[in-house]
Amino acid sequence: MIRRTRNESGPSSEVTPVIVIGEALIDIVVDREGSTEHPGGSPMNVAIGLGRLGNDVHFVTRIGNDARGAELKHHADQSGVTFFPGSIVDEATSTATARLDEAGAARYEFDICWSLDFVDRLPPIALVHTGSIAAFVSPGATDVRRLLADTSESTIVTFDPNIRPSLLRSPVEERRTAEDLMSLSNVVKLSDEDAQWLYPGCALSDVLDHIRSLGPALAIITKGESGAILASGRAIVDLPGRSVRVADTIGAGDSFMSAVIHALLRLLRENTSPETIRDGSALTLAALTKIGTFAIECAALTVSRVGADPPRLADTVS
Repeated sequence: MIRRTRNESGPSSEVTPVIVIGEALIDIVVDREGSTEHPGGSPMNVAIGLGRLGNDVHFVTRIGNDARGAELKHHADQSGVTFFPGSIVDEATSTATARLDEAGAARYEFDICWSLDFVDRLPPIALVHTGSIAAFVSPGATDVRRLLADTSESTIVTFDPNIRPSLLRSPVEERRTAEDLMSLSNVVKLSDEDAQWLYPGCALSDVLDHIRSLGPALAIITKGESGAILASGRAIVDLPGRSVRVADTIGAGDSFMSAVIHALLRLLRENTSPETIRDGSALTLAALTKIGTFAIECAALTVSRVGADPPRLADTVS
């Protein structure tokens, strides 16, 4: 399914649609000055990042038909993100509350209702992404796995576990869930902190090898300001980070993930076949370097701004 769109700067261009599956919620930050609320949720941040990069992105989520849900929908609309039918339900919108102590350390409390019982199956689609709370919290996690397992053989599947320890069981138990979804995925990205939580004591190179042994063609580990490692069957690249003045790191990993997906969709628009991405034969040294350089740039732009504020394509140079 490829949709033709027209923009102000030139003739019509092909945009390959992508579906993001996962939670959208309101982040509530409470400190001694009071509380503030902001749109949040890792998958929503990824969807926003993809929309800002010019992609036709559809978001399978669950938000309430309330004021907080309306704020989330407005936030998505501003970046061109389309909500999947049924995503707005008659219940309270999920929240994540961070209570800050005098030192600035946060204690998190989650109030999450996560189910995708309104989704029978996904339409034909070029790429599907999921991750974070949506992949682990029941009953919605079962729906996520069902939808991924039901994708067509030509669909590219990407996964970012984006571990939230306060919501999860032990690493041993959650590793089974994560690896089950990895086995259904073609691209897996995790942070070095995620890697150490899931595989304590293991070297990052061993984690990358293990993930690829489960089936993904591309495994990625981000290392914050130190850059990222991308590994396929064709090549491994260890790219440095970019030096920027950091406002905060909120949403940096999600921006990185959006950029990776955008780069994969760009390969498809340049007539790279989905099969060669899924089996990794298109993921050469040159391709990985280009993907990783762009993703690091997008993440760096995000950390230079306050909050989860991913860049638009016009902001980038890679």
